[in-house]
Amino acid sequence: MIQLNIADAKANFSKLVDKALLGEEVIIARDNKPLVKLVPIEVVQKVRKPGSGKGLVLKMSDDFDMPIDDMKEYM
Repeated sequence: MIQLNIADAKANFSKLVDKALLGEEVIIARDNKPLVKLVPIEVVQKVRKPGSGKGLVLKMSDDFDMPIDDMKEYM
């Protein structure tokens, strides 16, 4: 566990983030009293399943794939 005062944490913030991402507990304090803990966010990745949107598009405009008027000069 690492405990730093705010000024020291500010000066070493990038290193502290790296340490937190590696699983080390990082505590930031004021006047040696712990205030906050720096921890990584747990990201839950959703697994995309091919075909999972089938049937969700009920209607598509007839001119869906036509160029937009504003884009004609680029074509």
